[in-house]
Amino acid sequence: MDVSETVRRRGVMLVLAAPSGAGKSTIARRLLAEDPMIDLSISATTRQIRPSEREGVHYFFMDPEGFMKKRDEGAFLEWAEVHGNYYATPKAAVEQSLAAGRDVLFDIDVQGAEQLKQAMPGDVVGIFVLPPSMEALRARLLARAEDSKAAMEVRLKNATGEISHWRDYEYVVINDDLDDAYDLVRSILRAERAKRERETAIPRHVERLLGN
Repeated sequence: MDVSETVRRRGVMLVLAAPSGAGKSTIARRLLAEDPMIDLSISATTRQIRPSEREGVHYFFMDPEGFMKKRDEGAFLEWAEVHGNYYATPKAAVEQSLAAGRDVLFDIDVQGAEQLKQAMPGDVVGIFVLPPSMEALRARLLARAEDSKAAMEVRLKNATGEISHWRDYEYVVINDDLDDAYDLVRSILRAERAKRERETAIPRHVERLLGN
């Protein structure tokens, strides 16, 4: 049987970006829990593994020399140094999911998203999640009670710079109501899945319809 008969479409690289507190992570967790066709992109890192973490589940753990070798070989779609450790998105795992018709969800910063678009422009779909107001963003960060007041102020300050990148994304979702925002993200994903250029089985189906 032809591959196009079993794999009906190429997957979507779904990039969710947002300032901290806008609800991006909640939407991402719900997508992963409710949609069996989405894989979470697993990053490679040179950071030391923690007792609660598992290789290939939370990260692909590498030593710095091995990381740099892979980077120079072009094995990463994007990479960055954060707090003295390196992080990257392995290309092979992403390509394997896309070719199998599975979508890949990315929860990365705006710089990483830009690198992904440059590396695979035909596969990336970017959604930027905005809060309804800065007051609402502050309230959500306060409600989380995860950061000190100083850390929260840093997050709010950084949010201004992050929000300025909203025009770089194909879609923008204002998260005033979480259920509505989630439904909109799901609708965007469904529409992207149905695009002609992703439907690998459509050409053969049309040939059958026309009797060829």
